[in-house]
Amino acid sequence: MKRSANLVSWGFVFWIIATWLSVSNASHAESLNTDASNANANANANAKTTYQENAHFNYDYFTYNNHDLNVGAEQFDKYLSLLAGKRVSLVVNQSSVVNYRSHETQHLLDALLARSINVVSIMSPEHGFRGNKSAGEKVSSEVDAKTGLPIHSLYGALKKPSPDMLKNVDILVFDIQDVGVRFYTYLSTLHYVIEAAFEHNIDVIVLDRPNPNIAHIDGPILEPKFSSFIGMHPIPVLHGMTLGELARMIVGEKWLDTHSRAELSVIPVANYTRSTSYSLPIAPSPNLPNDNAIRLYPTLCFFEGTAVSIGRGTDVPFQLIGHPEVKLGEHKIEVKPNAGANKPKHNGKTIYANILNENDVASASISGLKLQPLIDVYRKMNEAQKTFFTRPDFFDKLAGNSSLRKAIIMGITASEIKASWQAELSQFEKQRAPYLIYPYNAASD
Repeated sequence: MKRSANLVSWGFVFWIIATWLSVSNASHAESLNTDASNANANANANAKTTYQENAHFNYDYFTYNNHDLNVGAEQFDKYLSLLAGKRVSLVVNQSSVVNYRSHETQHLLDALLARSINVVSIMSPEHGFRGNKSAGEKVSSEVDAKTGLPIHSLYGALKKPSPDMLKNVDILVFDIQDVGVRFYTYLSTLHYVIEAAFEHNIDVIVLDRPNPNIAHIDGPILEPKFSSFIGMHPIPVLHGMTLGELARMIVGEKWLDTHSRAELSVIPVANYTRSTSYSLPIAPSPNLPNDNAIRLYPTLCFFEGTAVSIGRGTDVPFQLIGHPEVKLGEHKIEVKPNAGANKPKHNGKTIYANILNENDVASASISGLKLQPLIDVYRKMNEAQKTFFTRPDFFDKLAGNSSLRKAIIMGITASEIKASWQAELSQFEKQRAPYLIYPYNAASD
């Protein structure tokens, strides 16, 4: 899509800044936030600077092509009145930005402070407030250096907000970019946030954002005994819903472990349909740096339960399939710790990898959930007498059952496995229908 000359200019400037920062070490980056006492033009300038330093905004990765779409957080006229006079806690990370099509890009925290909203605390999910923690790395609570606000971790000792975290809070605002996959943990954080809030009669506002994988509904429905933080709900791997829609479903289907009830409000994305393409302007987590990785994630994440690398500890996370002994591709790539993976699989080794480039016809066909890559690599590993399922319990948690792993071992075809899911997927589509917000195309409005 064509960009304006102004956007290209600023995109180039942002690219230069992000490149310099990646070389010079982001540890000296300032907070995402501007000082609450300087909520004026200078504060806005600081907000842009600190946002850039921490959020890794990079036009090389993300091309904004989303027409007149406005995420929920940008529609201040729809929710500021709900926050007026309230003590507000924000559940946010580096993706919680507004106005990223203009020169006034701000983190939501900065934008609300500039509008005199009384933000009293921040809560952060996996990967932390700034989105720079490795997958699975525990995140500590801290105090924001700029504002003095407490940042409560929801991915450390606790995953659910505690009563202490909710003291002196009147309303919770959740604004985090998701990728539409059941085992992406921001959904579980949303569940616990709503549950804890309702237990304390605290209202919740979800500022909705698009789902880049919204076109896909696929995978097995999670069975209750395989429930974990990487899958809490009886939904398929690819559910085709936004977090706002899922919040409505969690409450409506009574999946919360509480009978208490407060108010849930969802601020929808404006001008969004289920057929609207969406390229994320900010990486939602360290190992999903671009659209290609997000497209491949639903399939490649299953390899996390196996001996096969998907690129953690390389420059192309979630964009390759590799192994140090079994030749899965022609590329030789060294695996070593980096910002997104402090202890990557096959650390210090060279893997033989197949890089899944979106410009390659075969690789580009891997979207949604594809089982054939799993089946093919299992066979190669088996022929080489190498163990494939090194973490079978984790693989089963990703799948939401043990049937998928057993079917691969038994040699059942991809089409047969997928056929076994169809009845439950049809039922799920009917079950989710009352909670959907967005039409399938513009003509449906």
